[in-house]
Amino acid sequence: MRQFQGRVVAPGTVTAPALVSHGGLNTLASFQKALQFGDKKATCGDQNNPDLYGKEMLGKALCLPQTIGSTTGGLVLYCACAMERQPACMLFSKPIDSLAAAGSILASVWLEGVSMPVVDNLGDEFLEYVKEGMTVTVKDGGLVCVE
Repeated sequence: MRQFQGRVVAPGTVTAPALVSHGGLNTLASFQKALQFGDKKATCGDQNNPDLYGKEMLGKALCLPQTIGSTTGGLVLYCACAMERQPACMLFSKPIDSLAAAGSILASVWLEGVSMPVVDNLGDEFLEYVKEGMTVTVKDGGLVCVE
C-alpha cells in the first residue's frame, strides 16, 4: 500500500476501484453519453482517450493528470453529479483547472446527498503507481491510499 498527500478541492471520503487515465480528461466528450443519452453507467465516450474510452466511470476512483476541453467542463461535472452519474472521486496528479474545480465544488455545496471527493496535487508518482482496478481510499485531509 502507498499513501499520497494531496490538496482537498471537494471534501469527502470514499473507497473505490481505480480507473486510470494518463492523458487529460475531456469532460464533455467523456460524459456526453451519460448526460445526453441516458447512459446510467457513465461510459466514457472520448475516442481520443484510449485509457478510458468505452469504460464505465460511474463509481470509480478516476485517477488522471488534468482535465482538458472547453469551458463547459465545470458544468458537465456538476450535471454528472446532479444526475448521479459521477465517478466515486476524482484524483488529479497535477493542479486542478479552475473549471473542473468550480464544477466539483458547486456539486459538493449545492447538491444534497451527492458526493464526489476531489483531490489534486498528488504528484506524477501517484499516477505512475496507481493501476486500473487497484483499491483507492480517499481520507479526510487529502490523504489517498492505494492498494
